[in-house]
Amino acid sequence: MNLPNKLSVVRLCLIPVFAAIYFIAALPFNFLIAGVVFAIAAATDFLDGHIARKYNLVTDLGKFLDPIADKVLVATAYIVMLVPAVAGEPVMPWYCAIGTVIILARELIVSGFRMVAASKGLVLAADKAGKLKTVVQDLAAVVLLVGADVMPGIYSAVNIAGLVLFGIAVLLTVISGTECIVKNRSVLKESAD
Repeated sequence: MNLPNKLSVVRLCLIPVFAAIYFIAALPFNFLIAGVVFAIAAATDFLDGHIARKYNLVTDLGKFLDPIADKVLVATAYIVMLVPAVAGEPVMPWYCAIGTVIILARELIVSGFRMVAASKGLVLAADKAGKLKTVVQDLAAVVLLVGADVMPGIYSAVNIAGLVLFGIAVLLTVISGTECIVKNRSVLKESAD
């Protein structure tokens, strides 16, 4: 197993660590620590892709592991942040559930779309809009988690910044998903037999 694939495995292993730390209310600054763990996991995403491309270490295992690790990391973060950590308030307010559903729906739709493309021998690489979406999703999660400990309260400057980033992430999610399907709509055309 090469280094990029090991980094994807590390990211997958950090996901339950992140979730566990989020829910350990007895741990001082559990949200801040969870935010750091999430940031480290998210950083492995950028690192593994960079290393794989630079040193020509792209493998089928990596093509499988990397996107799954990314999607599970983001999905876990946003679902977990909607749930109160024991006796406290959740990091994200209830209305962020709508944005979370949009993010999860986009990931499932685009993944299914890529599977159809792959069955036709086509590979749909991530484009700039998709990469920007991922960066903003990750940044929003870190800001919300850190803000929950450093400057708690729904109207704190950090929380508002995190919610604005979350809103931008949802918007970029819709744009990048639509762009991916529209640019590659020929994937859905039936071939004449």
